[in-house]
Amino acid sequence: MSAPWKDRPFSVAALPGYDSEDEHDAITAEELTGTATPDDTARVPDRTQYKRPNAFAELMATSARKKPKPEPEPKLAVKPTVKPTVQKSRDPRDGLLEYIEKPETNPGGRVVEYDDDFVVIRDMYPKATVHLLLLPRDPSLYTQHPLHVLSEQPAFLAEVRTRVEKLKALVASELRRLYGASSASDAPYQTALEELMSSPDPPPAPERAALLPPGRDWPQEVVAGVHTHPSMNHLHVHILSREMHSACMKHKKHYLSFHTSFLVQLDEFPLEPKSKRFRPGDWPNWDMECWRCGKSYGNQFAALKRHLEKEFETWKNE
Repeated sequence: MSAPWKDRPFSVAALPGYDSEDEHDAITAEELTGTATPDDTARVPDRTQYKRPNAFAELMATSARKKPKPEPEPKLAVKPTVKPTVQKSRDPRDGLLEYIEKPETNPGGRVVEYDDDFVVIRDMYPKATVHLLLLPRDPSLYTQHPLHVLSEQPAFLAEVRTRVEKLKALVASELRRLYGASSASDAPYQTALEELMSSPDPPPAPERAALLPPGRDWPQEVVAGVHTHPSMNHLHVHILSREMHSACMKHKKHYLSFHTSFLVQLDEFPLEPKSKRFRPGDWPNWDMECWRCGKSYGNQFAALKRHLEKEFETWKNE
């Protein structure tokens, strides 16, 4: 994939994402319409106070005062022809289309990479430390249901799996960059890497991996899949770290949509035609269970959220 922004550091800042709050969706209407703002969004300063005087404009204004224009002669009143205004409705569920059709413009700075077949973006409302979306660019796939297309088109499934494996490695690399220094199981890798990079002639990146111990298995901390009832109209695959550590994880549905069978993981495909995975049932009323220890919290989201913060600290230090 081409990556016109690869010179910029890969960011995993918590940014807003797409979903809605009806019975088949995982997040709020505010998030869908873009009115929700992440907790750490920087405020844009008011720059009107820095507006510099325009000498040319002032000169023209002075000239106009010196030479006022003559009043126009009265004309017969003619009723103007009013053309009807066409209101263009924008379905918030079509929010991914801009990234698919114009990734080169890097809308919102969220495009990670793209080529003729796929676009990879950071989810606008991430539900974990790292949360990416893989978007196919083939118009014939835009509005197909992910469970059907991934079950019925083996060539497409194979291509998605290839892409997702690379993205899982990218997410794992970012997790290591963020948390490797505090991870006990990653200490051998971190120590060896520091010694290697401190040598007089450190090897280039492609040769580095073979010279380092494996350290922590960061790829196992990454999940990939699709929702049984996607909240967005255009086909997309989620690739995210599994710890659910994000300011945008605010509701029960947020949690259930990624840590229950509502998320069909990529290694489950292809599904059988009559598979129960096509019918998730009354999933918003399911009990919440900690992804790490399995403790049930029922409907007590606030209690689960506090528990997840503790689990996150333990997880990153493992």
